[in-house]
Amino acid sequence: MSRRTTTPHEIVERALELSRADGCVVIADEHSSANLRWAGNALTTNGVTRGRTLTVVATVDGGQGTASGVVTRSAVTADELEPLVRAAEAAAREAGPAEDAQPLVGGEKASADFTEAPAETSSEVFAAFAPALGEAFLQARSGGRELYGFAHHGVVSSYLGTSAGLRLRHDQPTGTLELNAKSAGSGAEPRSAWAGRATRDFSDVDPREMDTELSRRLGWAERRIELPAGRYETLLPPTAVADLLIYQMWSSGARDAAEGRTVFSRPADGSDAARPGAGTRLGERLSELPLTLHSDPRAAGLECAPFVLAHSSGDDASIFDNGLPLAPTEWIREGVLHRLPTTRHSAGLTGLPVAPGIDNLLLEGGGSRSLDEMVAASGHDGPTLLLTCLWYIREVDPATLLLTGLTRDGVYLVENGEVTGEVNNFRFNESPVDLLSRAVEAGRTERTLPREWGDYFTRAAMPALRVADFHMSSVSRGV
Repeated sequence: MSRRTTTPHEIVERALELSRADGCVVIADEHSSANLRWAGNALTTNGVTRGRTLTVVATVDGGQGTASGVVTRSAVTADELEPLVRAAEAAAREAGPAEDAQPLVGGEKASADFTEAPAETSSEVFAAFAPALGEAFLQARSGGRELYGFAHHGVVSSYLGTSAGLRLRHDQPTGTLELNAKSAGSGAEPRSAWAGRATRDFSDVDPREMDTELSRRLGWAERRIELPAGRYETLLPPTAVADLLIYQMWSSGARDAAEGRTVFSRPADGSDAARPGAGTRLGERLSELPLTLHSDPRAAGLECAPFVLAHSSGDDASIFDNGLPLAPTEWIREGVLHRLPTTRHSAGLTGLPVAPGIDNLLLEGGGSRSLDEMVAASGHDGPTLLLTCLWYIREVDPATLLLTGLTRDGVYLVENGEVTGEVNNFRFNESPVDLLSRAVEAGRTERTLPREWGDYFTRAAMPALRVADFHMSSVSRGV
């Protein structure tokens, strides 16, 4: 291979040719990104990056089973390719049999664009957004506000090739916008509010509209009320619902549930010991609301890879499943637990259908009311809290999926259908599974940016949820 050969599909093909293992999987990820940052109503930095990551999986058959070795490196050149392949083979020979070993996904499937150049982003993705941001700066300045934040757009082109014949490719654009508004000037303690959006191309986000919303929230915060810890009727906006349900999704592996280690476990009695999924809560009602939690690689605006791309094996992924087709999957169907994530290996252990994880998550089946309409219907029989977002979410008890975390960037008091002020922040203790069982209303589903998990998981659509007794376990100072 020539030193000039750097195209991803040629790198994949050459790595497969170099392989001396019984099986081989190669994933070439071409990365490009563009970003803008601003502070005090002025741009501060911008930049564009490019990069490549290459993952080689070698599998070696033996008398005790099949072993695997995985090596991932960045910025791999043609001269470095053979040492990388040999390192993966050496890792496989030194490893014991892989517990999740399966035949590599076979077939002569090939993406039509497998040999084409990778997709890329550039500063042009902000061509319409940047002028609108400048107008938002002027709008904020005239209103006595300062805007801070960043916009990031990335594209990853993934090329997957296997010794079993697969040649697949997926281009994944991902954009995030986070905007903070702060009250300007001296005197009173500055007030702050946050808004975020997820986007594929920045054509559907308007920083001027976001600034208008943040201005309203800063106005709410002019009145400050101190509240004690306790249980309050609470409106969780879509971003907060997304953060909680993404964590729930990450914690819902079928094998762990069947082995009694998670909130989705239940003791199997003798009568159902042979039932597929025995020991799990499959078929159990989790919510009285007709909510459906699902993933779909072709969901409009939330499109993601339609096949498995696994760079390593773990509880919810297997390198042996690379290239496995993904289909729309309902995890909760009209309030009832319907599927738990499985690899081919864990599906065999539990007797459940194969259901790999998918890189988006949607909760639907709620009503048609917007969050503003839900606010207008709140606080008539006592105070209601309206959250902005959650952060620093951590697990307390896996058996119940009890999570703790903090509220951030605005908790507002709703009385008689109107927001009457901002209250102090809280630490919360709640399980998302338990919250679903106690939710009394779900609003209109909309695309949202998870605040806590936005660096890892951006493709989500959620409704706001009303919970009658959300547990604010203690007051949080200085957030």
